[in-house]
Amino acid sequence: MLTSIQLFLLLFILFAISRVYLRLREKVLPPKAAFFWFLIWFSALIGILLPATTSRIASFFGVGRGVDIIVYISLAVGFYLIFRIYVVIEDIKNEITFLVRQIALNNPHKPKIKRKK
Repeated sequence: MLTSIQLFLLLFILFAISRVYLRLREKVLPPKAAFFWFLIWFSALIGILLPATTSRIASFFGVGRGVDIIVYISLAVGFYLIFRIYVVIEDIKNEITFLVRQIALNNPHKPKIKRKK
């Protein structure tokens, strides 16, 4: 029998999996990224439906409780994803700077600014 938190998390995970599937089908999400997110959400699904699994994984790594290993892994994955987002933002910033410079060099005329009298 599922507890109320397990049922809530199960519904949330199924919703998240459906979003990943829809984004993959709309070609908004590349297949590699979709595979990554499917892997994350199916792992969470296994952890919720078979909580003893997380305890076994935790004992294998020498961690006390199953929930602790989930927190450690979640933090590591979260920090990695933040790093990836930071790198993408920096790349976009550099591309914008390059494009603005190219536009400025190709259009050397100063725009006329109308001033109110």
